[in-house]
Amino acid sequence: MRSTRTLRHSHARGFTLLEMLAVIVLIGIIGAIVVTQVGKNVDKGKYGAGKAQLTTLTQKIDNYSLDNGAPPASLDALVSKPADAQNWQGPYAKPSDLKDPWGHAFGYRFPGEHGQYDLVFYGQDGKAGGDGYSADVGNWQ
Repeated sequence: MRSTRTLRHSHARGFTLLEMLAVIVLIGIIGAIVVTQVGKNVDKGKYGAGKAQLTTLTQKIDNYSLDNGAPPASLDALVSKPADAQNWQGPYAKPSDLKDPWGHAFGYRFPGEHGQYDLVFYGQDGKAGGDGYSADVGNWQ
């Protein structure tokens, strides 16, 4: 009876340290690949949201313009009434509406070079120029 019990225990063994390390390394590699892919999708989503926010902010500027006869001198006039806005019906926007999904301010110029005013979403880097998710998008495009 004793020999049968010893025989069973000798076949039941755990994982070696080397096997455990191999599994941990494989899990780490798979995790890194997944995080990279998810990160790309997050950037893609933020870039799309920024372009949509540009369109919405353009509409808010147009509403201000309809009420006051001209676009605002700065985007802050959409949030709080400027002294020269006689028929201000705002607030037209919340302070958070003036920031893109990465937390950068939208570019704004009145009078504009491409129209009555220029509104620009600078992308991920928040700077003029760039490509990919850092490419600029203007309200005239």
